[in-house]
Amino acid sequence: MGDKNVLVIGGGTAGLSAAVELANLGVHVELIEKSKFLGGHAIGYTCKAIENTCVKCGACMVEEKLQSAVFHPNINVLAASQVQNISQNNRFSANIRQESLVIDPEKCTNCGLCLNRCPMEGAILQGFSKNNHPFYAVNIKKCLYFKDRSCTICRDECPETAIDLDKKASEHTIEADAVLIAIGFQPFNPKDKPYGYGRFNNVVTGLDLERMLKQSGRVKKPSDNKLPQKIAFIQCVGSRDAKLNHLWCSKVCCGSALRMARLIKERQPKTEIAFFYMDVQTFGKDFEPFYREAQKDIRMIRAIPGDIYEMDDRRLKINFVNNSTHETKEEIVDLVVLSVGITPVEDIGTMSRIFKIGPDESGFLRTDHNGVFTAGTVQGPMSIPETIANSGSVAWKIKKYIDGLTIDD
Repeated sequence: MGDKNVLVIGGGTAGLSAAVELANLGVHVELIEKSKFLGGHAIGYTCKAIENTCVKCGACMVEEKLQSAVFHPNINVLAASQVQNISQNNRFSANIRQESLVIDPEKCTNCGLCLNRCPMEGAILQGFSKNNHPFYAVNIKKCLYFKDRSCTICRDECPETAIDLDKKASEHTIEADAVLIAIGFQPFNPKDKPYGYGRFNNVVTGLDLERMLKQSGRVKKPSDNKLPQKIAFIQCVGSRDAKLNHLWCSKVCCGSALRMARLIKERQPKTEIAFFYMDVQTFGKDFEPFYREAQKDIRMIRAIPGDIYEMDDRRLKINFVNNSTHETKEEIVDLVVLSVGITPVEDIGTMSRIFKIGPDESGFLRTDHNGVFTAGTVQGPMSIPETIANSGSVAWKIKKYIDGLTIDD
């Protein structure tokens, strides 16, 4: 097996899980990731343990897979990289372009001076896991040096001379016996919904809240950095929406939102929480006792709001229809959290063209044909544990394929 090589496209939960599984089977893996950091969306998710009791959110599992991948001798990682084109003649031959890695991982000590001294917000990116090394990256779209050469503070201040602002992009050719597409999902962008996302500071997405909790451990209003007295979660934003032709349930939103809501109540017990929903998607064998406990602390409102307005004091007025009386009601809160759905990632179009495989009617991608496989949420909505299980199963299919066995063997 030592001469067998698999190209894994995507370094999120699915890509990492499959890469580790294959590497443990003695297969060499070339893992490429478009972002500068591995882990995908889920590496920004917070642990939601209540009173130090695990609630099986899966966040720690992603961290474990990331740690295993970056230290595995059979896995080579190319971050900030994308497939340019690929050909197949018995084996695959892929041309990969890697964006300039401005910060040298061999020299960087993750001291953070580049972030602290940079005058341009967003020009230095920070990861969510210390297992990503370096923990910082230069955002060339925001960096003043790449705009007009007017700033070299990060390079000048770096005590390890780890920053090379003139480093060029590089090209790589990878030969592989099979390819796994694990490019994940795109969180629905709710800017066109009548909820004020992108206009009202105190309207955030569930992903924004996950990162806020992971980084600071508390929920604060973006408008003034103060603790909110009342929070509203709104479910099914971008999912189960006939107007968008998004007819699928994203499966994970209810579990994530309810777990975060309970975590907030534990850490900020004076905060009132309302939960707007169509119906609640079950999650895991412990769902019933978990849900009963959640209902004690969270006011459940079976309605989906129509509009949200910002008041003079930055509080938010939510209009909705009472399902029982059909009366229009309103709720005034300090912070709104939109549980945005899982949608197909834009790069599916690129993958479809490169590999000549089409997405399904919902826009997701599923294949295990002619040495090309898919895993994880590129196939459709999955939870973290489901993604890891799916990726492990696909890894075994890949091993059988490169061993010359049929998938059914």
